[in-house]
Amino acid sequence: MSLALTEIERVKTISKDEFYTNYVKKQKPVVVEQLTQDWPAFEKWNLEYIKQVAGDKIVPLYDDRPVSHKDGFNEAHAKMKMSDYVDLLQSKPTNYRIFLYNLMSEVPVLKDDFKWPNIGLRLVKQLPMLFFGGENSKVFMHYDIDYSNILHFHFHGKKRCVLFAPTETPYLYKVPHALISREDIDFDNPDFQKWPALQKAKGLVTELNHGEMLYMPEGYWHYMKYVTPGFSMSLRAFPRQIGNLSKAAYNVFIMRNFDNLMRKWKGQKWIDYKNEKAISNTNKYL
Repeated sequence: MSLALTEIERVKTISKDEFYTNYVKKQKPVVVEQLTQDWPAFEKWNLEYIKQVAGDKIVPLYDDRPVSHKDGFNEAHAKMKMSDYVDLLQSKPTNYRIFLYNLMSEVPVLKDDFKWPNIGLRLVKQLPMLFFGGENSKVFMHYDIDYSNILHFHFHGKKRCVLFAPTETPYLYKVPHALISREDIDFDNPDFQKWPALQKAKGLVTELNHGEMLYMPEGYWHYMKYVTPGFSMSLRAFPRQIGNLSKAAYNVFIMRNFDNLMRKWKGQKWIDYKNEKAISNTNKYL
């Protein structure tokens, strides 16, 4: 058996009013296929171009190892020159990913390649973060700490995206004091005997191609798998709902610091405790 997923709605183009009324206001995901076709990035952005303009930069890399008490919050697992990393991506599958990296601050020429879309969201005008991954590399199921509305653009290849609305949280084995589900769940081929609550979860799925944009509403869970090597860029807008603004503030100023403190105090026992609570909390809904 597989997860209960339906295809995310797609449009080729969309007006500002249509996007706001039909998707932002309703907090409904959508893929816009041709939003970037007038960007220089649509023609230029591929791995070879990134290697050309940023090859000498040292970049932080993350793999798929489980969270450990020894790791700081979002602490990188390795570092590598971008040129070597691109060579690695193009030569073989790898679990190494670049996550939340502000490459544009180090390579300003990239800022000229995209346009801030006038699409009905008040976007935060900070330099956007970039994400890179190799064939079959995965981004574990999580939601974003700041509950942003996200415009997620993909370049060079294909990327599979699985989303769950916040209403599905009870069935996703959420780890307490964290933004993730249990990391040992295979969301491509879930074991329903081990994780029975997943059978109740209703999700959405799409495969992003080069230049396409996925709108992810605030608080949406997302799991990403790079079907081919590629990279993505996210633009963000603050949450519109007051409740989500307060949740974002709690995550940033209280939850994150409390979790780091407990990791230092309790070590691996704290991680193990949270993983056990993810199961017992979820089983209440069976």
